[in-house]
Amino acid sequence: MKDYYKIGEISKIYGIGRDSLMYYEDIGILKPFRDKNGYRMYKLSDIWRLNLIKELRSLNFPMKKIKEYLDDRNIESTKEILNKEIILIDEKIEELLSYKQNIMKRLDTINDELRNLKLYEIDLVYINKRKSRELNANITKDEEFDFLIQKLQKDYENRFTILGNNNIGSSFCLDKIKQGIYNEFKSVFCFLEDEEEIYNIIFNEGYYLTLTYKGKYKNNKHYINKMFKYIEEKGYKIISDPIEIYKIDIHETEDINEFITEIQIPVDINHNKND
Repeated sequence: MKDYYKIGEISKIYGIGRDSLMYYEDIGILKPFRDKNGYRMYKLSDIWRLNLIKELRSLNFPMKKIKEYLDDRNIESTKEILNKEIILIDEKIEELLSYKQNIMKRLDTINDELRNLKLYEIDLVYINKRKSRELNANITKDEEFDFLIQKLQKDYENRFTILGNNNIGSSFCLDKIKQGIYNEFKSVFCFLEDEEEIYNIIFNEGYYLTLTYKGKYKNNKHYINKMFKYIEEKGYKIISDPIEIYKIDIHETEDINEFITEIQIPVDINHNKND
């Protein structure tokens, strides 16, 4: 075994980039010497530092803390840092368990949608108020919708997920629908949990006419017209823009025939009585 190693050899052995090794040198954790050709040479007796650096970095210890430990090690400081490792591991376990629960919840959401699927039927339902994050924009393409959802998620610090989320949707422009235009939307949104404190719009509680369909989005024209006819027959009044909620979409499947979309239209069912 050699007594000295060049930076390229150390980088290969430890899987640590040259830039990282040079950074460790800059902050004084590693102190290679130069050979007669100017190459950095690392002493075998100093390599133990890389073992500790790699282990502590894997637990997200900051470099400043690692340097302090390496510069002043004793039994007490070693016991202290090992206890901190335990705390960090426990925190990682909690984080992973929380992430697992989140994934299971999303799987349950998908399974519930498929299990309780009720297609092509018009229902009148009373829905409580819903907090939402909304991003206003004129949307005419699916790609624009996906871009805006990503922007909405970023603007709210990734506080909601996309895969397995059946609370993401978009708002139609009622005036455009009346002109026969069904592929233009005013905004994208994501419904939130009741306890969420960061939101920018509330969808009012009240009666909504709902219909769930499967397949291509362009089929919404047929179902919206069917719902409008129903509203006219019942003497209801549309009180704000209809919305579409994407229960299953491109994020869960590339098969358009598997897409599941729910249309909701807020209505005043006592319109005639009020008159």
